[in-house]
Amino acid sequence: MACITKSFILSALLLVNTAQVGAQAVRPETVASGLQNPWAVAFLPEGRFLVTERPGRLRVIEPSGQLGAALKGLPPVAALGQGGLLDLVLDADFARNRTLYFCFAEPGLVGNSTALARARLSINRTQLEEVKVIFSQKPKVISSAHFGCRIVESQQGGKADGLLFLSLGERYVRKDDAQTLDNHHGKIIRIHKDGRVPADNPFVDRAGALPEIWSYGHRNVQGAALAPDGLLWTHEHGPQGGDEINLPQPGRNYGWPVITYGENYGGGKISDGATAKSGMEQPLHYWVPSIAPSGMAFLSSQRYGQAWVGNLFVGSLKFGYLDRIELSKPFKGQVVREHKLLAELGARIRDVRQGPDGLLYVLTDEARGRLIRLLPN
Repeated sequence: MACITKSFILSALLLVNTAQVGAQAVRPETVASGLQNPWAVAFLPEGRFLVTERPGRLRVIEPSGQLGAALKGLPPVAALGQGGLLDLVLDADFARNRTLYFCFAEPGLVGNSTALARARLSINRTQLEEVKVIFSQKPKVISSAHFGCRIVESQQGGKADGLLFLSLGERYVRKDDAQTLDNHHGKIIRIHKDGRVPADNPFVDRAGALPEIWSYGHRNVQGAALAPDGLLWTHEHGPQGGDEINLPQPGRNYGWPVITYGENYGGGKISDGATAKSGMEQPLHYWVPSIAPSGMAFLSSQRYGQAWVGNLFVGSLKFGYLDRIELSKPFKGQVVREHKLLAELGARIRDVRQGPDGLLYVLTDEARGRLIRLLPN
């Protein structure tokens, strides 16, 4: 019995020590503060950053952390509820063409919807030029929730292929729309960079279906990234429980609101309470209770050691931590374990990206939000 007790104590101490090492694996360094509900960050040349603020501002942050004035040239933005100026990505050839893409809540005569725009950043970094909306979600509805709005530039053979993915929420008040193909609610779409529809999209030739649709049955996708093999990964908010990680494939149905691992706010079944049905995809991973995920990035650098290479990072808005997710190697569709980072900050993590320096950067979604660099300890 004494040997068993000693072994148990040694194991417990090892687990505690491992947890402490995990918690101390990174050291947060504030790059900039005073951002109002920042939503997305992109990396400009010469160590500068470009950050969106949900109320409708786009700012350059200098390497020193100084915030620039709001850039001019943005289209009208419906900054209400969860809506506003949201995701942002630079074109793969930004160094040559200075082109970027951003998505936002677009106001209409009645209601609003998610829109995707292309623009050019001026040489002096003070305004957007040649701004053009290349996609607008249909139909517009009166809602201040579930805009989705993550942008990913797709690749073939490790090189950008001129196509964009955009995630679209089902707008909360129209959840059943996620199961029909005559609207853009609860969908992931795929388009060319000028807004044209790719000829090989899955519903191009289906009568009554909108040709931009790539996959459907989504709720509110606020995280999207390409895996090292070029495959699109996303995560989406469940209701009360049932946040999901998915690998959206062309033409596939991801189930919302017919199947879900969540329940209605306050309790009670959604639809008939099913978690699986024929013809509907299962998530790779799901969270119960919900962590309210936002932002997604794969780590390719070795700045934090070999064990972190290929890990997936997801921000939690609800619990205020960065989730480091270990995946099986070789990958066989399995999440091995999860680690909570930055919980000591007590801040809503809205975005996470790997920078050109190989380090991870996060944005905290607060009235005075921060851009934080994660330094290896």
